[in-house]
Amino acid sequence: MNGTIHNEGTFLNNIAKNLGRAPITKGISVPEWKHAPQKEVLKHATQNDLVAELKEQCKRVHTPFHVTDSKQVVNCLTQVIEELGNGPVIIPKDDRFTEYGLEDILKENDVHIWDHQAGNENIEKAERANIGITFSEMTLAESATVVLFSDKDHGRSISFLPSCHVSIIPKSTIVPRMTQAAAAIRSKVTRGEVVPSCINFITGPSNSADIEMDLVVGVHGPIKAVYIMVEDK
Repeated sequence: MNGTIHNEGTFLNNIAKNLGRAPITKGISVPEWKHAPQKEVLKHATQNDLVAELKEQCKRVHTPFHVTDSKQVVNCLTQVIEELGNGPVIIPKDDRFTEYGLEDILKENDVHIWDHQAGNENIEKAERANIGITFSEMTLAESATVVLFSDKDHGRSISFLPSCHVSIIPKSTIVPRMTQAAAAIRSKVTRGEVVPSCINFITGPSNSADIEMDLVVGVHGPIKAVYIMVEDK
């Protein structure tokens, strides 16, 4: 249900007045910061440097990291699925599974493809799934974080409810840190592209620690995570 905003201008002008500022009548531009240390992290890193950083960070978040290419990704994914105990598997409706030639292996592993017309059946399938497989839209080398965009064909339950989460990372998606990811998302908005209402930043398996820093894995999500980085074609 859509609501109606009343007296927005009066309300905002009153705030500006109390802050001693002139009312804003035009669009707001991004400020130019005098200091921007966030842009210095991995500033001169090559793509191979970012891969090395990502691999190192994966060790810290208890996430196996595999490097492969478009010709061997099928074998790599097959091995990972077997090591995780096979299906059931749930995946988004994503053309990249076809582009990477993964249809046959998925057919062999009791796969459910997210179907927005199926409604809650998708969530039930995700709850029963052993493995959820996704493609990372952007990948943060500094923290070993994959970025997932949710929409009608990519339900967020795919990466949250199964026991294991496998994320396929195209090498070109790797950026230094959150700074570059946020800028890329902002750029999409500026160009008028539709940005998902739900964007998930996921770092390894589910972790939680109490005040004594006793780490518990799998409290509110997958107990295992695996990243497969694929060299770009």
